[in-house]
Amino acid sequence: MANKPVPLRPAPRLYLATPEVDDPAQLAAQLPELLVAADVAAVLLRLKQTDQRTMIARVKALAPAVQNAGAALLLDGHVELVARAGADGAHLNGLAALEDALPSLKPDRIAGVGGLATRHDSMAAGERGADYVLFGEPDANDQRPSTEAIAERLQWWDELFEPPCIGFAASREEASEFAAAGADFVLVGDFVWADPRGAKAALTDAAQAIAQAHETAFGRAKAGTGTDKAGDG
Repeated sequence: MANKPVPLRPAPRLYLATPEVDDPAQLAAQLPELLVAADVAAVLLRLKQTDQRTMIARVKALAPAVQNAGAALLLDGHVELVARAGADGAHLNGLAALEDALPSLKPDRIAGVGGLATRHDSMAAGERGADYVLFGEPDANDQRPSTEAIAERLQWWDELFEPPCIGFAASREEASEFAAAGADFVLVGDFVWADPRGAKAALTDAAQAIAQAHETAFGRAKAGTGTDKAGDG
């Protein structure tokens, strides 16, 4: 009797990081078109530091454009603003920040984490309940591992652990490489906003590169037919 075929895994979805937001009006107008153009699972909102009331107002100005498109809105830090501003969660930098944030975010909101320099820290984050781990983002000195090192870390995580892993892609080429390595999501940001063709063209380009790399590495998966890493029993 033939073995039951293993369901094909879905292609990685996009995680779109915004520029640092001061005036949200332009971004609020731009986001609906972007979120329709590509399969964006979540938006990471980077807020310019100012008083809390102003930052909450900026989040509230952007939240409908993100959430009405079916994407999650996460704040880059600012855990204390998540609930008050109506965001879906926060991205934390490092294990200590994750541990501090978990009591206020869980179980209702998303707690993601990056800044994980070692495999041990990554495993500890997963054990403590992180909803995802991010590999490859720049550190405080704007340094980051090589593309090959990030891809290797993603592949290691994908093979061994349940929580989703995200690759921080600084280019279309990296987005493609991380998709092939087994990332569940690919974070794109600065290179999308800086593209002279416009953010929509850059984002759809990245999505196509991810889909092609995933198909080459894992085979074609129809939308909605893949399973998550926990399996379907």
